[in-house]
Amino acid sequence: MKSQKNKNTLATIMLIVFFTILAILIIIPIYTIFLASFKPGGDLLQYGLNLGIDWGRMSLDNYSLLFTGQHEYWRWFTNSIILTVITVVATLLVSAFVGYGFAAYDFKGKSALFIVVLLILSIPLEVVMLPLYKQMTTWGMMDSYVAIVLPFVAHASTIFFFRQYLLGLPKSLLEAGRIDGATEYGIFFRLIIPIMKPAFAAMAILNGMNAWNNYLWPLLVIRSSNKYTLTLGLNTLINPYGDNYSLLVVGSFFSIIPIFILFVCFQQYFIEGMTAGAVKE
Repeated sequence: MKSQKNKNTLATIMLIVFFTILAILIIIPIYTIFLASFKPGGDLLQYGLNLGIDWGRMSLDNYSLLFTGQHEYWRWFTNSIILTVITVVATLLVSAFVGYGFAAYDFKGKSALFIVVLLILSIPLEVVMLPLYKQMTTWGMMDSYVAIVLPFVAHASTIFFFRQYLLGLPKSLLEAGRIDGATEYGIFFRLIIPIMKPAFAAMAILNGMNAWNNYLWPLLVIRSSNKYTLTLGLNTLINPYGDNYSLLVVGSFFSIIPIFILFVCFQQYFIEGMTAGAVKE
């Protein structure tokens, strides 16, 4: 009995040490860019990102430039916010419909279609970029946010997650809704969506991060500078004819804030949603 207790204590200590080290490794890059946001932009070019603190060179000049300078940072920021919100809402709604269909209904070809979803999970974006690019060009959607959002609203990993989450859904709940006279859409919106709050929270965070940090696909389909997202806009600050490291550093740090707020808003349901989503059929 004592030996088992000692093993449990040792395992707990090892877990604490492991997660402490992991937390430090995660915090250090954020702390580094935070320090760099108070340093002159030239220091990044000369010394790179580092943990050194020279109080004589630390100032709020970069933040003053961010909030009062002549640049398009806030246009890029606003574009990214709008695009992220639209992407998350559309992806969650469409993927929830599809995942619910896979979990709650039996229909011809269901297994084959779900295998297709699993196959799509294994295909990286780089493989399908050219066909998607050609399709967007054919449809006349280039240089628009529709071209960014549309190809990914039925997100394979989100569909899979929702399907797994809803596998434990009691069929009696659906039957009760039908007996009460609810339509299939009424059952989904009035009974299923409230149950799926933890799943929506988990997927909102993951899809929100993907949409906010998306760079490669918007780079291909967006041409107008006034439609640049934040990732594209920050990339334009470094070019062969000059640079603006001061705005780049403070802008990069400030871009972390929306994702942090998103996680704080949904963290209550995040772990519950991720755990429930691990249910197997």
